[in-house]
Amino acid sequence: MSILVRNARLLTLAGPAGPRRGQALRELGVIPQGEVLVVDDKIAAIGAKVDAPADAQVIDAAGRVLLPGFVDCHTHACWAGDRLDEWEQKLNGVPYLDILKAGGGIHSTVRAVREATQKQLAASLRERLGQMLRGGTTTVEVKSGYGLQTEAELKMLRAIRRAASDWPGTVVPTALLGHAVEGDVEDYSRMVTKEMLAEVSREFPDIAVDAFCEKEAWTVEACVRLFEKARKHHPIRVHTDQFNSLGMIPEAIRMHARSVDHLEAATKADLTALAESNTFGVILPCTGLHTDQRFAKAGFFVDRGARSRSRPTAIPARRRPTRCRWPSPPRCASAA
Repeated sequence: MSILVRNARLLTLAGPAGPRRGQALRELGVIPQGEVLVVDDKIAAIGAKVDAPADAQVIDAAGRVLLPGFVDCHTHACWAGDRLDEWEQKLNGVPYLDILKAGGGIHSTVRAVREATQKQLAASLRERLGQMLRGGTTTVEVKSGYGLQTEAELKMLRAIRRAASDWPGTVVPTALLGHAVEGDVEDYSRMVTKEMLAEVSREFPDIAVDAFCEKEAWTVEACVRLFEKARKHHPIRVHTDQFNSLGMIPEAIRMHARSVDHLEAATKADLTALAESNTFGVILPCTGLHTDQRFAKAGFFVDRGARSRSRPTAIPARRRPTRCRWPSPPRCASAA
């Protein structure tokens, strides 16, 4: 089966393979009016004009933009319950960290996740993945992190795996083992490092391990202890500098973390060091819209040479997305 999409404005993101930095992020590889040939659910050719079989189904894009699928590299799409009762507090000016300290925020979702079954978690995630797909996302990272106990974390990761198994896009799970704290932070973080990590490693040996470094969450010292052990076998990622700059960015760079996410409160010195390193910075502008209206210095970060990961993704063929092969691989920036 062949499909020819013609008369489209193509955003190919074509260019050198691998991460891009600084001005290279602006190179979108636009073909103002072009064609794409899909053969057996694979992209076979792309250009201003391509040769297509005589029996190819023709789709006239009528000047619309055709682009690779979106890659969402930081999501908490697996959860149960809701936090609607917290919106009134936020509207009245109560800071998120105060809500978290009082047992709300993450802890509210933790209680709901523990009560939910693996089947229920997978079903709700599958519905959200469907919504993402309709919005153009074809590759998505999904974190655990609302279990806080070993079996509950494993339940989340199994639910993510189950939901991903029949989704036509690509789901990349992350074990967010250091999301919040129950009891004393030192005792709890030692339990996660010694016990929970070992169980997750047995069932998910290649998964990335993540933690949330923030006041009322994990300290820099607790994160480092977890990551030093985890990075022997796993990639590591970290949420940090969302509300406070605590010194986690230099440690993440030192440990060769795959990414440092949030960065709303990061200093210019730390952003510069991160931009000059091989660790990716992931900026999450939407979080500022529903927390404290603070946003990361994205322009400054990019101007300092921030690193952005790129990867091939998919475009629609008929009514379902397909994994695509490009003759000269275009890329889709994951986040930076």
